[in-house]
Amino acid sequence: MAKYKDIGGTTVGFRSGSEEYTYPSGFEGSIYYNSSNGQFEFVGLGAGTWASGGNLNTARQSGGGLGIQTASLMVAGETGSILDIVENYDGTSWTEVADINTARKANTALGTTSAGLTAGGTIGPPGRYQTLNEIWNGSGWTESGDLNTGRNSLSSAGTTTAGLVFSGVVSTGESATNESWNGSAWTEVGDINTARNNGTGGGISTSAILAGGLTTAPLAITETWNGSSWTEVGDLNSARSQTGGTAKSSTNSVIFGGRTPPGGDTVNTESWDGTSWTEVANLATARDQFQGSGASNSSALAFGGSTPPFSNLTEEWTVSHPIKTVTTS
Repeated sequence: MAKYKDIGGTTVGFRSGSEEYTYPSGFEGSIYYNSSNGQFEFVGLGAGTWASGGNLNTARQSGGGLGIQTASLMVAGETGSILDIVENYDGTSWTEVADINTARKANTALGTTSAGLTAGGTIGPPGRYQTLNEIWNGSGWTESGDLNTGRNSLSSAGTTTAGLVFSGVVSTGESATNESWNGSAWTEVGDINTARNNGTGGGISTSAILAGGLTTAPLAITETWNGSSWTEVGDLNSARSQTGGTAKSSTNSVIFGGRTPPGGDTVNTESWDGTSWTEVANLATARDQFQGSGASNSSALAFGGSTPPFSNLTEEWTVSHPIKTVTTS
């Protein structure tokens, strides 16, 4: 009997069967031996879908979002008035937790549900361009070192000990400023190439991404950060601003929804593999000024925003690879 190595040109790998695959995965189309059940199995092509999650308790737009699909925070925002409300998502439902100290909107947030940060934003006229920074320890908020450049509608990446905030709106217009956080203070580092506001950003302090955004019109421009400078890379297929997203690294991100020219909201979702963006399955509900969180381009959460009016909707994005048992028939 012929061996698979002779037919396929390679040996069959051993796996436990509990592996998770990113999208797109290099394992797609491969055969392996599942050591847990004694079967030969095939990894099918990944496909993403959106499903409804639990609604926010307070419908709102223009807050900060952080975390992963099963553990996220919605921080502040507005629903007619500017809010200090914070809600925690456990993968099923939202629960109100400790308020931030200063109510705001158009702020950014980064980190996890046990160690987070929110910075910048607007506290209302004339306090449009805030430097305020608050740290979350899993139970409460503490004011910490302020940003050097006050702004709103900014983006962020990283953790509460190694973070970045970049872009936004200042008194003179769109900002290109990028600041690095070391756990106690902010330092200005390399600017982004295209000043903008309301883009989707994320990643870590040495591998970040910023996609889309707004100047005089929504943008398709994407830039990645290598720890010292920003580089323009492949554009989005659809220019947009005020999006949700889980831009977790310069090689593995997803962006969804937002406002497109000449001014309508979109349901489009795009996945980034480090080189180019690919359109994938659409959101169920078009919206803008909402938040996103997630661990990768295969697991994300979209919540809040404007449909209009203010939205409490949550949608969960999941990419799965069908696993099929190999048979002789």
